[in-house]
Amino acid sequence: MQSTDTAASSAETSSSKSAAYPTFVFKRRQLLKTLNLTIEEYEHLETGAVHYHLASDNPENVFLVALRTVPMDSTGVAHILEHTALCGSRKFPVRDPFFMMIRRSLNTFMNAFTSSDWTAYPFASQNRKDFNNLLEVYLDAVFFSSLNELDFAQEGHRIEFAEPNNPDSALEYKGIVFNEMKGAMSAPTSRIWQQLCHHLFPSTTYHYNSGGEPSDIPDLTYDQLKAFYKTHYHPSNAIFMTFGDIPACEHQEKFETLALGEFSKLDVHIAVGDEERIESPIRVTESYALDEEDTGNKSHVVLAWLLGKSTDLADMMEAQLLTGVLLDNSASPLLHALETSSLGKSPSPLCGLEDSHREMSFMCGIEGCNENATEDVEKLILDTLETLASEGVPQELVEAALHSMELSQREISGDSYPYGLQLILAALSTATHRGDPIELLDIDPVLETLKKEIQDPAYIPRLIRHYLLDNSHRVTLTVNPDPGLSSREAAEESEKLSAIKKELDNEEIRFIVERAANLKARQEEKDDPSILPKVTLADVPGDISWPDSSTHEIPLSDNTGKARFFAQGTNGISYQHTIIDMPRLDNEEIHLLPYYTSCVPELGMGSKSYLEVQSLQASISGGVSVQSSMRSNISDEQSLQSFLIYSSKSLNENKSKVSNLLRNTIFECRFDEHQRIKELMQQISARKEQSITHQGHSLAIGLACRKLSPIAAMSYQSSGMAGIKQLKQLVTDFQNKETLAEFAQGFAKLHERFLECNKQFLLIGEEKEAVDFLEGIKSAWSSDHKATSGSERFALPGTRESVQEAWVINSQVNFCGMAFPSVTAGHKDSPALTVLGGFLRNGFLHRAIREQGGAYGGGASQDSGTATFRFYSYRDPRLGDTLEDYKRSIDWLLESDHDYAALEEAILGVISSLDKPSSPAGTARQAFYNELFGRTREHRSALRQNILNVSLDDLKRVTERYLAGKESSVGVISNKSQTDELENLGLEIHQL
Repeated sequence: MQSTDTAASSAETSSSKSAAYPTFVFKRRQLLKTLNLTIEEYEHLETGAVHYHLASDNPENVFLVALRTVPMDSTGVAHILEHTALCGSRKFPVRDPFFMMIRRSLNTFMNAFTSSDWTAYPFASQNRKDFNNLLEVYLDAVFFSSLNELDFAQEGHRIEFAEPNNPDSALEYKGIVFNEMKGAMSAPTSRIWQQLCHHLFPSTTYHYNSGGEPSDIPDLTYDQLKAFYKTHYHPSNAIFMTFGDIPACEHQEKFETLALGEFSKLDVHIAVGDEERIESPIRVTESYALDEEDTGNKSHVVLAWLLGKSTDLADMMEAQLLTGVLLDNSASPLLHALETSSLGKSPSPLCGLEDSHREMSFMCGIEGCNENATEDVEKLILDTLETLASEGVPQELVEAALHSMELSQREISGDSYPYGLQLILAALSTATHRGDPIELLDIDPVLETLKKEIQDPAYIPRLIRHYLLDNSHRVTLTVNPDPGLSSREAAEESEKLSAIKKELDNEEIRFIVERAANLKARQEEKDDPSILPKVTLADVPGDISWPDSSTHEIPLSDNTGKARFFAQGTNGISYQHTIIDMPRLDNEEIHLLPYYTSCVPELGMGSKSYLEVQSLQASISGGVSVQSSMRSNISDEQSLQSFLIYSSKSLNENKSKVSNLLRNTIFECRFDEHQRIKELMQQISARKEQSITHQGHSLAIGLACRKLSPIAAMSYQSSGMAGIKQLKQLVTDFQNKETLAEFAQGFAKLHERFLECNKQFLLIGEEKEAVDFLEGIKSAWSSDHKATSGSERFALPGTRESVQEAWVINSQVNFCGMAFPSVTAGHKDSPALTVLGGFLRNGFLHRAIREQGGAYGGGASQDSGTATFRFYSYRDPRLGDTLEDYKRSIDWLLESDHDYAALEEAILGVISSLDKPSSPAGTARQAFYNELFGRTREHRSALRQNILNVSLDDLKRVTERYLAGKESSVGVISNKSQTDELENLGLEIHQL
């Protein structure tokens, strides 16, 4: 591979040098055919900063600057610095340029990340003017940050009196990152991961929590923050990465004139060192907070190995292949052993390969164990690996794992993060550790090597012995639930604050009071936004884009189905969906539906067991997905449309096989594998419970909206707090075999209902594949012998009521939701309400909820699907004050004077969201399903234009009509310590 790079470089050096800006030197260039782009490497002559440019004809340009950040404690210095650096800079001395630019931009992505060993500042935009505006602000923020001490107090931590002007009141810790990490570390999975790293990495930066441990964050001083910035936020320690159709030299000119020209090389080498290797495996025991009386069978046992360096591509690819063979799906032998073991409820969510650290690690384990299960779990895992190393692994499993790697490499994603940013982030860790990101992105040569290597039956057994069995750097971690841990930690924090207060002298008391007053004054300052660059509505594209498609008839047994084909540049991958009309279901069937969709693709079909089906799926596809999709009528939230969707993706050569796979999954799915269903339901229950603290704001909103529309009611019952509690009980009831058998029979009856319903097809692929694609669908469905019926379409009972409820969970922070009935997407007031959400967030809620209240996030939004207008907060230290701030924002909107600039910013935010590009396949999917649910191009275009036409008078009118003085619905996710306040708020309290 190195020779290929060298040849490419030598062949193109002369032409490429002229493309570099004079202060940069061209190093090399490589065409990556699989990704359809060219990657170029440059170095800044004066500082040594590196620049990797991924040249593509994609108009969504991406920028990222990363700094190697290697903290050696858990004070969260890198994380707090990431926040504070975005609070004003030399050229833009406003208090909040980052969030102000979000409102003044057409960005498709803006954020900042703190990883365990790097901090990155990325953004993306399709508009050149907007891109350059953001670049100017980002470069100034990173390299010329103001680092105001009050911003450090706001973003990081501070002590403040509960009543800021009253020194007799109790002291409290405050700070956005402090509360963010309290929320993050409330999740058992996050705590267990940090504990595992603490023992697996005894001497390097991964030993510590880069985000910050809540108990350690208050130890960070302002001077330490500034010292860390001085050494780490320097171009000599920086990595610049760009993607898109703007040439590298244009970027480099901006880098030079806006930042790099003012720096000389800094003689500092920041890097993660080699970890000290453990000479023999160790066992350790830790605990996590669980505020429940019954702590039986709730322990976690995880084994972890430290592997080789992530900068060694051969090592990384072997480790990824081995992980795939062992853990890819339920047919993978190690995952199968973990799933079917009676030692616990399900495989640990930590199972897998961590390959972003300088040295990789492999983890596997079980959750829901007895606290004495450590030796048995360890033996199960080691015995399974020994058997595989001695007897070998079936060749089809190895080839399926390699197929999955190739499919992942080819796919053009971009439905969550921009595609270019995903490529950059994939390469960033290697660049951070001074490896070769070009080599990392060009994995085709390595895949070819692996295809040859796996022909040797002893290859995988050798990897198992090399990486795992003969590797002494192994940690077995047992984590037991502790029902008293939360209260002890709260008491320790309270005692620490009391001790601090006891030692305060008059000067220190005056400082705390004055700092609180100064911070409040700073938060309420009205900055001059005109010093920041901006785009205006004049820069907004005139109309939306919509992909072309063709409609074809697919003969079925007794009627004709429709197939829509979208010709998209999918880089050799085909996507297909079979869409089935949802019939009317009774209450029991509705209750089963979300579990059915999760389990069906994991079960056997025909004569094949679920293990054989899993192996088949992995060998020809990216897996099978089943989901129900429901949306309200465009003009009535009480009526809805619903479909059941079977979908998959594959390399082009396998698309006909996948058509047959989907067809057989639908007509031959079997429901007699009762133990398998039990295992799947246990896994689903565990994952839902683990996700609570990460999606607390969504759960709070869902709770507040649960009786305001039929779809919201169903969502709450299936995936809201009530659904999670019911699922826990259901899984417990499966100890009774008759209950489990009845549940499986319910699946079978529900499945039969779908076989008789009308079907249609969505096909996405390259134009040249269209004929073969359609012929494959026709061939697969020529044997459809199930007659369709004109069954009544799916419906749900109407509901439009408010609730006042709270759920108590294991969390150190709160999530507060409030909702008001509003309108559907087809109503004339929908555009104004959509803009109102951003207007309230920008003008009032961000300051009140985040800056002053200390929550990690908060805002408001219109949901036309459920016809509700919602307020929310995320990882919030407050309860009643936050709910009151929601109401105050309504008064602020109606009673204050507002200027057009604020309205324009809110409109830009909505348009940016509407115009956000997707992947080629995602663009087609969105268009198809929007049309399927009545959101046609004409509707979307009219909505967009009406949003552009919203006025300040419109905002006040819809606020008066739907919010002011109207009854609200409240949903809160909190913890036991807040019970008194929850009761004072008049909320009905439930316990998970």
